[in-house]
Amino acid sequence: MEIVYVYVKKRSEFGKQCHFSDSKAELNIDIPPNPQLAEQFMERNPVDKGIQCSVSMSEHEANTERFEMETRGVNHIEGGWPKDVNPLELEQTIRFRKKVEKDENYVNTIMQLGSIMEHCIKQNNAIDIYQEYFDDEEVVEVTEEAPSAKTINVFRDPQEIKRSATHLSWHPDGNRKLAVAYSCLNFQRAPEGMSHESYIWDLENPNKPEIVLKPSSPLVTLEYNPKDSHVLLGGCYNGQIACWDTRKGSLVAELSTVEFSHRDPVYGSIWLQSKTGTECFSASTDGQVMWWDIRKLSEPTEVVIMDITRKEQLENALGAISLEFESTLPTKFMVGTEQGVVISCNRKAKTSAEKIVCTFSGHHGPIYALQRNPFYPKNFLTVGDWTARIWSEDSRESSIMWTKYHMAYLTDGAWSPVRPAVFFTTKMDGTLDIWDFVFKQCDPALSLKVCDEALFCLRVQDNGCFIACGSQLGTTTLLEVSNGLYTLQRNEKNTASSIFERETRREKILEVRHREMRLKEKSKAEGKDDELREEVPSINLEELVSKAEEEFFNIIFTELKKKETAAMKPPKQRKMEGDEEVEEQDEEEKEGASEETPA
Repeated sequence: MEIVYVYVKKRSEFGKQCHFSDSKAELNIDIPPNPQLAEQFMERNPVDKGIQCSVSMSEHEANTERFEMETRGVNHIEGGWPKDVNPLELEQTIRFRKKVEKDENYVNTIMQLGSIMEHCIKQNNAIDIYQEYFDDEEVVEVTEEAPSAKTINVFRDPQEIKRSATHLSWHPDGNRKLAVAYSCLNFQRAPEGMSHESYIWDLENPNKPEIVLKPSSPLVTLEYNPKDSHVLLGGCYNGQIACWDTRKGSLVAELSTVEFSHRDPVYGSIWLQSKTGTECFSASTDGQVMWWDIRKLSEPTEVVIMDITRKEQLENALGAISLEFESTLPTKFMVGTEQGVVISCNRKAKTSAEKIVCTFSGHHGPIYALQRNPFYPKNFLTVGDWTARIWSEDSRESSIMWTKYHMAYLTDGAWSPVRPAVFFTTKMDGTLDIWDFVFKQCDPALSLKVCDEALFCLRVQDNGCFIACGSQLGTTTLLEVSNGLYTLQRNEKNTASSIFERETRREKILEVRHREMRLKEKSKAEGKDDELREEVPSINLEELVSKAEEEFFNIIFTELKKKETAAMKPPKQRKMEGDEEVEEQDEEEKEGASEETPA
């Protein structure tokens, strides 16, 4: 039954004030109860009903859109020149300068500015505002808080098909940016449609990469040029060397030719300390180390084959997987190989065989990290298999210090740039270990679980405060360590130096001892000691022991019998026998002396 009531009102009455008044109740409709419908219901008695005394409230959630930031650069062009003068033409600018210098107003202006400038120079000479008054003072330990670290930011691979972060590089000016190389290192298992792009991230904007690098093949390594922050060097998975200039865009600026490049992925690339800032070298598992000049990347300037047999044969070469070059030692460089051997090389040698100076063997697998101590370049760190080792160039047979063997595989490591006794390692279980061997040598000072997947790479900022870790799924985690881990402690340099020297001396002593033992074993093997063995009769220890015991007990029994018989005799007889025994002993001593004299 539908109830409809139509209200009719004139248009002129719209918007008028309503006047209400009391009136009697009016019955519009009456619906009597239906007994048939009542039969379909069942009476419930008693009836329980819950009542909430508090005010009913509702909860609402709203997901706001994240504010995306975008960085844009400004290109400053020299201005102030007249329209008829081209600032790029040297002759026109020189002609205009000479014309201005002849003007009288120019001379007056220079004189006025000269007096102001003279005043400022005298002020600077009077007080040196940059003077370090306490430069000679030793750094005092600020706090003794427990070592800790916290996550600052996380940069995730924006691609749907995730790739591993294989290499990291900090921006040389201020460390405000981080370059990350992404690739899949599983041989012939790269998924279809995988992107080749790598990125440069701004530390304050993890939502979107600042610059996208587009190589022809996925990048395994990526390094900023320390002299020109706009230039980056990349080592590709197909063995090519690529170079970018971020001022020119995302595409490759220079690329090496395939026929003159590496045959395997480029696992190491480092900029060299040169006047031009354009020289670099690279290493690959094909057993070659190549020198390049980015101004001419068509072919390498020099190639060294990592053949420790010094036959310069590529089939005998060891695959290079890590590189080390210290600017304070410009003629030396080191190579970590797949076979667990560190090769020390001299760059100034004439032939490729002479460039290999010596080798250090100690790992059971590839050496993923190789770095000299920034304070003591003679000592260097290697990371491979399940342990990290510290070596000295004076001790070649074994490392001077090493960590315990971990349950998880170690993937990367680096020294702290500000503390000589601190280094960092990453593991396959996603753990970052921070070691301080002045504080503790058996275990890490701090072990931090960064992520659930494996950590592949590690890079420490120049001030030692921030650490970037790259994982298997392309996630780069930025960590900040506590103040004590990047503040130089009191007498830490002297303590670290004494530890290195002490362990080096210990290893040298052990090397000499092992060398002597090897010589003895060699002489025995050659049969030099056979005659000596024949002269010495074979001795049975058990027979000697039993014989000595028998003689010892016989002497005791005879002495006991003598005492018993002496106790049974009268005193006078005892005295006479005692005098006779003394005379007999004197005669025996005289006979023994006479027998010993001719001998």
